[in-house]
Amino acid sequence: MMITITNRENCMGCYACAAICPKTCISMESDNEGFWYPVVDHDRCIECGMCVKVCPIIQTPHKEREQGTKPLAYAAYNKDDTVRLDSSSGGLFTLIAEEVLSVGGVVFGARFDDRFNVIHDYVEKVDKLSDFRGSKYVQSRIGDSYEQVQEFLQQGRLVLFTGTPCQISGLKHYLGKDFDNLLCQDIVCHGVPSPTVWQKYVAYRENRAGASARRIAFRRKDRGWKRYSVSFLFNNNTEYLQILHQDLYMQAFLKDICLRPSCHACQFKTVNRESDLTLADFWGIQNVLPEMDDDKGTSFVIIHSEKGKQLFERIQRSLVSHEVDVWQGIQYNSAMIRSAKRHPHRDEFFEQLDHERIDILIRRLCRDKLPVRIKRKLVAGVRLILEKLGLLETAKRVLRRGRSV
Repeated sequence: MMITITNRENCMGCYACAAICPKTCISMESDNEGFWYPVVDHDRCIECGMCVKVCPIIQTPHKEREQGTKPLAYAAYNKDDTVRLDSSSGGLFTLIAEEVLSVGGVVFGARFDDRFNVIHDYVEKVDKLSDFRGSKYVQSRIGDSYEQVQEFLQQGRLVLFTGTPCQISGLKHYLGKDFDNLLCQDIVCHGVPSPTVWQKYVAYRENRAGASARRIAFRRKDRGWKRYSVSFLFNNNTEYLQILHQDLYMQAFLKDICLRPSCHACQFKTVNRESDLTLADFWGIQNVLPEMDDDKGTSFVIIHSEKGKQLFERIQRSLVSHEVDVWQGIQYNSAMIRSAKRHPHRDEFFEQLDHERIDILIRRLCRDKLPVRIKRKLVAGVRLILEKLGLLETAKRVLRRGRSV
């Protein structure tokens, strides 16, 4: 018995099968869309069935993941504004990671390599945490991370592993048992875009700038947390900075045209999860707890285990937090429980990916209808005028009062 992919919606590229193979005869190879799938070397395979035994999709039915009591939930943000503004939402990851590192632990997360591919890696020093900070809207390559986690755990070291829910599940199935010294923190994941699409976009931006990129950030808060910007800083000291809805890559991502097939039928969209904590943006905080909304970023924190609860309590001294009902956060972040819808032109997008320039392709297939574009420009224009007049915060307060009446 060996792993066989007959429906690509049933493989999320978690790497568990490749990591567990005793003969290392499973390689993760990119398909024509740029997503990794297991490929078995049949000549070396001994049909031990280990790859099937660790597959989260095969071994853990979706209904089992939905079981459990309603978890504790919080709105929270880091008291350190420098870290908070450098983070995607409220700066909670940094506090959690610092706590683990302070006792000699190891932290795993996603970072850019020198060509802005997204890879999983680990750090043992606080000054390296900035590599993991901030969202990366690309599927990360797990590589040898599961084996490295296991080695650190067996040494008795505390390990924090951060990733998407399916990556957490892949790790848990690979390990095959619980470890008291393992902490897992996942995210509310919209879906993972193709690494190939991302690399084509990086090349497009570098070509436009006439220089290679030095630094890339998906979530700059120059215009606030809710209107974050994509930033490319180039080696000729120029910068591309564009708010999320006007950046072409973010349009493709948010329109769900370049996501992995499994993201459209995700089996990990549940309230109760295999992780110890879930972190996300607390969109809608202005309606739930307006006193916590300063547009610098507020995190939605969900506690799934006693280990997660104890860890959250240990960082309380560095937080502003308020307990909420878990559904108060989910109602504004439905990606927690709902898969992204398949874009009607998804197949055409990938068929043309190697034949049409990436910017032209995205504009052609993802462009908003005229009324939506007009509305967005009007809202942006009104916001800019209010900012210049110093009336933006007053207008926000008036709107909040109107909603509460």
